Amino acid sequence: MDSLLKFITCGSVDDGKSTLIGHMLYDAKLLFADQKDALELESKVGSNDGNIDYSLLLDGLMAEREQGITIDVAYRYFTTEHRSFIVADTPGHEEYTRNMAVGASFADLAVILVDASQGVLTQTRRHTRICSLMGIQHVVFAINKMDLIDYSQERFKKIKKEIRILLAEFEHRSVQIIPVSATNGDNITKKSRRMPWYKGPTLLHYLETVDVSEKPTDAEFSMPVQRVCRPNRSFRGFQGQIESGSISVGDPVTVLPSHETSTVKAILEGNQSVEESSVGHPVTIQLDTEIDVSRGCVLTKDPELYVNTMFSATLLWMDDTKLVEGKNYLLKSGTQKIPATVLHIRHKIDVNTGREVPAKEIFKNEITQCDISVSSNLVFDLFEHNKTLGSLILIDRISHATAACGVITQSISRSRDLTWHTMDITKEFRENQLDQKACTIWFTGLSGSGKSTLANALEKRLVSLGKHTMLLDGDNIRLGLNRNLGFSEADRIENIRRIAEVSKLMNDAGLIVLTSFISPFVRDRRKAKEIIGDDFIEVYIDTPIEECERRDVKGLYAAARAGKIEHFTGISSPYEKPQKPNIRIDTTNHSVDECVDQLMEYLKPRL
Repeated sequence: MDSLLKFITCGSVDDGKSTLIGHMLYDAKLLFADQKDALELESKVGSNDGNIDYSLLLDGLMAEREQGITIDVAYRYFTTEHRSFIVADTPGHEEYTRNMAVGASFADLAVILVDASQGVLTQTRRHTRICSLMGIQHVVFAINKMDLIDYSQERFKKIKKEIRILLAEFEHRSVQIIPVSATNGDNITKKSRRMPWYKGPTLLHYLETVDVSEKPTDAEFSMPVQRVCRPNRSFRGFQGQIESGSISVGDPVTVLPSHETSTVKAILEGNQSVEESSVGHPVTIQLDTEIDVSRGCVLTKDPELYVNTMFSATLLWMDDTKLVEGKNYLLKSGTQKIPATVLHIRHKIDVNTGREVPAKEIFKNEITQCDISVSSNLVFDLFEHNKTLGSLILIDRISHATAACGVITQSISRSRDLTWHTMDITKEFRENQLDQKACTIWFTGLSGSGKSTLANALEKRLVSLGKHTMLLDGDNIRLGLNRNLGFSEADRIENIRRIAEVSKLMNDAGLIVLTSFISPFVRDRRKAKEIIGDDFIEVYIDTPIEECERRDVKGLYAAARAGKIEHFTGISSPYEKPQKPNIRIDTTNHSVDECVDQLMEYLKPRL
């Protein structure tokens, strides 16, 4: 049995999570004298009829005390004669599901509260799923507020049956169901005289004795490299925490994703040299050969680890902005952080029934199964085998907020069968043959800003100088290559991705490509730049919307304002201005030739 137990309390809003833990600390005499006195004083002046309000021990935020709910995760450390504990009291309100998931990510055990007067609710089911998603295999269901139902054994049995049905689809190593009253203290630290029919342990006794130690496994050694340590010329060590297996001096190891091999020359724990080390230990490892190892690489003896660019994952979506196919993010797994794209949403999971529901969009607090592609080889494992290398978070590339957390469930192997072939006739050869430097000149701006007019005029100027070009226009592309795409958010993302891929191929052919697309979102233009690379030149046609509407010969703006056109950029759909374009052009007070002159002045050094 581990001496330290990390657990969370969760469940629906107002189920009594903070009160339960507060009462446990109070009854077990685990409070300092000043904490106890402050609690009793605050309770007298509060709104609990002069009785002790145990939730005040954990609800520390002013907003929490005003509303009587938990908002943020509150961590408490305490020790009894038998065990040490770290508890995370997590919020029950659906709005703060993100905070609950953060608390669950560190825990070995979950105490899920159920209001005896209401039974199993939707949020109870959601939290149970999230705990399972986070790999928590030990669960206690505390049936709280038994005092409100007169300590009814029949009601307890009914709720117990609901819980057993809920747990049927999950795999847990231990499950305990305990009837309690957080307010009155029944079955928290002492057996309740008011429920003689309950023969099981009290909550505290169960927490003190439950065995949550990991089962011995035959997992091979793996260590994500967190830092390369080189204090002087003679020392080069790779630092990180061992996530599985053990390692000894003299053992052969493989560096992923490069698959280079070496032998362990020395192991340090802190500043002490050791002959061997095992899972959970932070170490510095020296190798006997100078090979390329950096942060994000994985040292391992496991040949079964995946090195791939595509996989399936189960995600808890936590962003206010919905998830659609084609969106790109930063993916962090272990110590690796790389660009990633959600290629395909397979389905979402109904939190009540566990059924797979078809979906093309995922909203906040929903759980989904999707396929993800990353920009370069990722070292990973399935979550059931390795929690560190099998878990991930998605980070919004604009706000840098965590958009989702999840676990890897399957490697998509088809990408292993694809290999990029290097041709004898290279891009540089074609550029020399055409006597020009290839690039993509990406015009972006509102409808009517003058993108197509300027792109057409610039192409004529370039051709007159003997340059070889190709102009890709938005309407023309949609009438051909992208005729199967509509104007939903997912389709607009895919539209820009395909254009970027085509532009990249034309650049490889040595051509100067000009594109004329609204491309309203920063993330899509950034993705296009990643695909095209250093050849990408962003030209922002910065024409005010009033001028664009004045030029609108097709009447599109008027139709959009009348509600006849959905998702019209600038009216019913936003346009995100480039913050640092390569060149900015305002066509309001300049002629076409003057604007082209500005463009040519910028392009001269590149041509």
